[in-house]
Amino acid sequence: MPVQTQCILSIKSPLGPPIEILKHVFPALSNKPRVSFVTGLHGDELEGLYICHRLTQYLKELENTNPSAIQGEINIYPAVNSQALESSTRLWPFFSLDINRTFGPGQNPSLAVETSQTLLDDLQSSSDIVIDFHSSNLHLMELPQIRIIKDFEKKLLPLAKKSNVDLIWVHPNADIFESTLGFNLNRAKIPTLVIETGICHRIHQNRGDQIFNGMLNLLHYTGTLNITPPSEIIKEPKQVQPDQVAMVQASHSGLFIKQVEVGQILEKSDRLGKLIDPVTGNVLEEIVTPCSGLLFTLREHPLTHKGSPLARIAKNLSEQ
Repeated sequence: MPVQTQCILSIKSPLGPPIEILKHVFPALSNKPRVSFVTGLHGDELEGLYICHRLTQYLKELENTNPSAIQGEINIYPAVNSQALESSTRLWPFFSLDINRTFGPGQNPSLAVETSQTLLDDLQSSSDIVIDFHSSNLHLMELPQIRIIKDFEKKLLPLAKKSNVDLIWVHPNADIFESTLGFNLNRAKIPTLVIETGICHRIHQNRGDQIFNGMLNLLHYTGTLNITPPSEIIKEPKQVQPDQVAMVQASHSGLFIKQVEVGQILEKSDRLGKLIDPVTGNVLEEIVTPCSGLLFTLREHPLTHKGSPLARIAKNLSEQ
């Protein structure tokens, strides 16, 4: 049976096109795990759209050339917050709401909450595993990584290790997570990986391709796809806890001029960049690494204020 496109929500809007959530369903040939891919919760995050585009293309081709390879149902939600995507904003326009903070109990009734609840219900009814794609904000470039809340570590780590990311970052639980899609799906006992890569308003094709290959590897690992995994070697991700991450922050306001790139392995006291005062011409601060390790976050937006994050480094074992 060929791919089916379903509309799980359609609400008339006074602003023009209806508010809709579409999903592409690739039907299963057996009872292997049902895997769902979600992207576009934030309208300025585009990396996931590219990854889901590649997955959709690949699976459509597979239907034509090797349909028996799709053993478990695969659902792709390619643009769940169309209103924000059309205006390329993180928040839902007009409401100024972050839709990824409207999931779960205790929410005040609104169109955004109705939309997020419809998405949550549909994912719960049609998924055994969910992948939620995100990018960073306007300021920081992120290496492909999966962030896991410690309460869900046991179920998620085996899946995360198959996803071809560079880093797995395990966090303690915090109130801020409890209204997100990933937290509520995991609380409902549907293992959900939250993948973050890149920076908003950009597509980094090489890293998107890296995660695409990781998703094929994950689908093979779960038995959802009965295919040989990509020939590319799947990365062994670095795994860190919060105390194994060094944060570098600005001590002054100014312009940050970076001298490294995200993904580099650094030694202690290597130069990250400098903070300059463009008015006086003075160098305010030479920024050096406090430890050796993997540079997995780097500031891309030059304008900084005192306390602004400049970098995160996953410490080497000897410095943890």
